[in-house]
Amino acid sequence: MPSRLSDAFIGHPVHLHQKHLDINSLEELPDSFKWTQVEDINHPITDSFMSESVPVVDLLHPNALENIGQACKNWGVFQVINHGIPSSLLDGVENTSKSLFSLPIQQKVKAARPADGVSGYGFARISSFFSKLMWSEGFTIVGSPVEHFRQLWPQDFSKFCGVVEEYQGEMQKLAGKLMLLMLHSLGITKEDLSWVGPLTESKGGCAALQMNHYPACPDPDQAMGLAAHTDSTLFTILYQNNTSGLQVLKEGAGWVTVPPIPGALVVNVGDLLHILSNGLYPSVLHRAMVNRTKERLSLAYLYGPQPSVQISPLPKLVGPSQPPLYRPVTWTEYLGTKAKHFNKALSCVKVCAPMKGLDANDHSRVRVG
Repeated sequence: MPSRLSDAFIGHPVHLHQKHLDINSLEELPDSFKWTQVEDINHPITDSFMSESVPVVDLLHPNALENIGQACKNWGVFQVINHGIPSSLLDGVENTSKSLFSLPIQQKVKAARPADGVSGYGFARISSFFSKLMWSEGFTIVGSPVEHFRQLWPQDFSKFCGVVEEYQGEMQKLAGKLMLLMLHSLGITKEDLSWVGPLTESKGGCAALQMNHYPACPDPDQAMGLAAHTDSTLFTILYQNNTSGLQVLKEGAGWVTVPPIPGALVVNVGDLLHILSNGLYPSVLHRAMVNRTKERLSLAYLYGPQPSVQISPLPKLVGPSQPPLYRPVTWTEYLGTKAKHFNKALSCVKVCAPMKGLDANDHSRVRVG
């Protein structure tokens, strides 16, 4: 059983059909990047400009715990402020990301992610599930970035490593704090779970840092930055710069844009927390759109348990009237399920097949308008 997140990904490779194309230099949108309603079978195309918006939670507010619980239950996503991450560090890691993606493509591919690996430069792992390409590029970091950064910046890689490692450390601490708040909002304490203690400590848990770059696009109405998907995590902490693009699917409302708030972080529920909460906290379907004149950067901290730890509905949340909806599964096993079945993965680990064969949380068959 893999003990590291990188081992878990290596054990479940996703074969991409996208080569290393320098989309930053393209002045027209190639047909291979044009998404249409017919081809976009896994994505609802309705959009909603609602009076309500994604909740914003102040971690210093007396009702922060209750507000997190309501946001997770009703939305599966919220923005958090007063989280303790210095703005100077957010600026620093954004500048590092910008410097990385500004490198010539010939330089970036020196740190390319191998076909059977997880760390390095490349395109979204979900690309293999779609016939059209996505207008984005990414860089994944699991553990130390030193090896790859030395290939990107042979002379001054250490300064970039320092910023990223400091960011990873701060994110780890924030993730532990948020994990406890989410569990407490469900009525769960440390004593209820043997793995909560190490998970919420600075060296516990398991995570990957995903840098994403969405260049300005010549035809954003026909392009997709990152296709609709849920995360295979407990939850994800996202920092986005000041360009809009992130959208979440709200039941009954369609796609809702998550506007950038200076200094705020976006927290979205992942599939493992969905399982852990026995469906009370839904994993949110989300996507990234692109802009005609502005590039967009985002940094996603993908947070989960140790790969071999079993995740199942919490005992306090099940009973005679509410049986467990999902069987126990490790992050390693679930990554394998996700690699094969993508947004049908939750249905694959469901205890009982739902009527008509479709899980209410199966996002793989969302109707196209």
